[in-house]
Amino acid sequence: MAVGARSGHDEPEDRPGRTGDPSAATDRTGDDDAPDGAASAPKQRSFWKELPLLIGIALVLALLIKTFLVQAFSIPSDSMQDTLQRGDRVLVDKLTPWFGSEPERGEVVVFHDPGGWLEGTTTPDPNIAQKFLSFIGLMPSAEEKDLIKRVIAVGGDTVECKLNGPVTVNGKALEDKSFIYPGNTPCDDKPFGPIKVPKGRIWVMGDHRQNSLDSRYHQSLPGQGTVSVDDVVGRAVLVAWPVNRWATLPVPSTFDQPGLNAAAAAAPAALGVAGALPLVFWRRRRLTRDRTDG
Repeated sequence: MAVGARSGHDEPEDRPGRTGDPSAATDRTGDDDAPDGAASAPKQRSFWKELPLLIGIALVLALLIKTFLVQAFSIPSDSMQDTLQRGDRVLVDKLTPWFGSEPERGEVVVFHDPGGWLEGTTTPDPNIAQKFLSFIGLMPSAEEKDLIKRVIAVGGDTVECKLNGPVTVNGKALEDKSFIYPGNTPCDDKPFGPIKVPKGRIWVMGDHRQNSLDSRYHQSLPGQGTVSVDDVVGRAVLVAWPVNRWATLPVPSTFDQPGLNAAAAAAPAALGVAGALPLVFWRRRRLTRDRTDG
């Protein structure tokens, strides 16, 4: 009985886990929450499981860049020496034409064969890997028949080159020694013109004049040697490979000379005439009125 009575009235003071002890309850609750929190943390995915996703995203981005921004092209011949060498890889700006910009004089452009320019030219047969890499833009295309030349004249220009003479655009001689191949003449191998370039077309020539089958040699084809701006892929802006030939492709300064743009040169005169006409009519009307009053 004594034992039973004592157990009914006397409680141990330090028994853990009693609800009456706030500190014990807090400690226990804290211990219970720790493993639950660890179990609820997100599990990190394996790198190898994420790798296919990363590759897919990279390929999509590469394809979008190639389609809308820039594309790599390989130089297949010597027609643009010394500016470009055979085997150079150039990056071509494809974005600007999307905003309605057309090629300008002095730019180096890549364009599709207008028809007959590359007749009889064989193209290499790439393997599957090369086809895939060229499709997404990581390698220049080996199958497309594209050309690269410098724009000499644009729609509305009159271009001409006589034997032993310079190339002239709208009567202005081009100082082309800064970019044509050393020792070449402007056009002694194939003089031409004068030729009026139709609107929406361009006249192109290679920098290696004596080794370039350019607009001069295709005057018997539709377009009389000119190229439609719709066939232009874009402007070559950078030599990207090999590394030791990294360089931009700026427009030579001779294409910025005053008076080269016939339309721009005529604009101030036209505006002057348009501005003077109202004054002339006003003066004539006033003189007529004065005579009538007199």
